[in-house]
Amino acid sequence: MQALARRCRAVCWGINLSKKRIVIIGASSAIAEHCARLWTREAADFLLVGRDLARVQRIADDLRVRSPQSAIQTVDIDFLSADAISVLAEQAAQLGIDIVLIAHGDLPQQVSCEQDIHLAQAALQINGVSPALFAEAFAKQLARQGHGTIALIGSVAGDRGRKANYVYGAGKGMVERYAQGLQHRFASTGVNILLIKPGPTATPMTAHLAPAGLAKVEQVAHAIVKAIEAGKPVAYVPAKWQVIMLIVQHLPRWIFHKLNI
Repeated sequence: MQALARRCRAVCWGINLSKKRIVIIGASSAIAEHCARLWTREAADFLLVGRDLARVQRIADDLRVRSPQSAIQTVDIDFLSADAISVLAEQAAQLGIDIVLIAHGDLPQQVSCEQDIHLAQAALQINGVSPALFAEAFAKQLARQGHGTIALIGSVAGDRGRKANYVYGAGKGMVERYAQGLQHRFASTGVNILLIKPGPTATPMTAHLAPAGLAKVEQVAHAIVKAIEAGKPVAYVPAKWQVIMLIVQHLPRWIFHKLNI
């Protein structure tokens, strides 16, 4: 833990206090990467956090080319270690944080999770428990500084359990409930909590799905950045999914159970 703390301190010392400071958890995800590209237009400073440092470094190199004025630091940690997450949040907050984007997750094959309970466990942890731990750790820091935004990427899959992806959806449903609780906690304060609910998006995570109907990742990222700037509590992206999921949520059970979705 001491070694991690030293790494985090080194990260924080590289941040320029005069610019927007953004922490991205799961920085190698396609949505997170495209959000970061948009933020480079403001010459923001970044702390990019991932599980695979080599992948995160490649993204950091691309961002440095796009914005030479940005200070961009990278770190890899165990995404399921409460101790590591807590240390990261404490050290990242030493010079202040404007935005925390929690963007990581994994889309497993539902059938595989049904056949192997260990895969189900891993999916629930990385899609539900891990984002909640990051949110809690950074919420503590933003509460101390009195301002900032935590944006959690959930999913429309968390709106109602469906046989096609209920393990993934259960993890994302946990993210939604956690975000709602944080919103209640920080109501009428300077800390904003945003729950982002993307529909199916064309990213490497969805490469096994049929491309028809998948949203473009650039459009999703643009909508996320706009929602953060507007201080919204919830953002369906694309917006049409708010109507679609409202219908899905309110279908009577006897009708819903006849649908192959």
